[in-house]
Amino acid sequence: MSDAEDPTDELARDFTAHRNLLFTVAYEMLGSAADTEDVLQEVWLRWAAARSAQDADEVRDPRAYLVRITTRLSLNRLRTLARRREDYVGPWLPEPLLTTPDVAEDVELAESVSTAMLLVLETLSGTERAVFVLREVFDLPYDEIAEAVGKTPAAVRQVAHRARSHVEARRPRTSASADEHRAVLERFRDATANGDLQGLLDVLSPDVVLVTDGGGKRQAALRPILGVDKVLRFLTAVTPESIELVPVWLNGQPAMRFVIDGITDGVGAALVEDGVVTALYLVRNPDKLGRLEDVVPLARS
Repeated sequence: MSDAEDPTDELARDFTAHRNLLFTVAYEMLGSAADTEDVLQEVWLRWAAARSAQDADEVRDPRAYLVRITTRLSLNRLRTLARRREDYVGPWLPEPLLTTPDVAEDVELAESVSTAMLLVLETLSGTERAVFVLREVFDLPYDEIAEAVGKTPAAVRQVAHRARSHVEARRPRTSASADEHRAVLERFRDATANGDLQGLLDVLSPDVVLVTDGGGKRQAALRPILGVDKVLRFLTAVTPESIELVPVWLNGQPAMRFVIDGITDGVGAALVEDGVVTALYLVRNPDKLGRLEDVVPLARS
């Protein structure tokens, strides 16, 4: 640091250099951008306090320190979220993020923040989720993960194995490329716009599942809907003729924004396997639509 540099500027510079990484870590653990921002605010306060105290041992590696604190605070927040989601009305879906198309170029990152994967991660315990994210997505060494979750490296290896097996048993069996994903959604949008029932039947799997998240604040199904016939009946009943399906990139994948009279009414993501939609995830809860105007930068390093 130069003699003229303000220590506060150095603090902010070092924190900002890692902020996208920290956001991605916390979001993958929480599935909520709002809660992620709260966590990062607390991380900043802890970071500033540690640096102000000149605790060299704590901050000798800024990246490792910041990831460690982000993980610990996210684990604490998960406990609060678990209680909150017990009272959630209807199915819960992750808060969608507006991302750039180039996120899809990092296949592992795009998959890890996809709606389908975040729902799989929801089935893990907090510690399992933290270990899986830090190891499988961010490739952190076991000793660093151990410090973050308060376990020995040997115990972390066991947790990682258990979490990996759990995720592998539940993750989608095939992964469509971004181009394939976009092409299938284009067929879905065209069929919807033209009222083409056969086109919708062709693009939706017979066993398609529809999950809608209204949070008790917008009309939505209170349970997942299974089967193409039931899904089409529900969509036909609730979709106004004036709706426009606008292409958008959410969570590193092609998706849809639902616009009615120029106002965003919700968003839709899809799981695409073998050229058809096997799951539709529709978010209408207005509390989760705040990240749709500004692109959220994500990073693994």
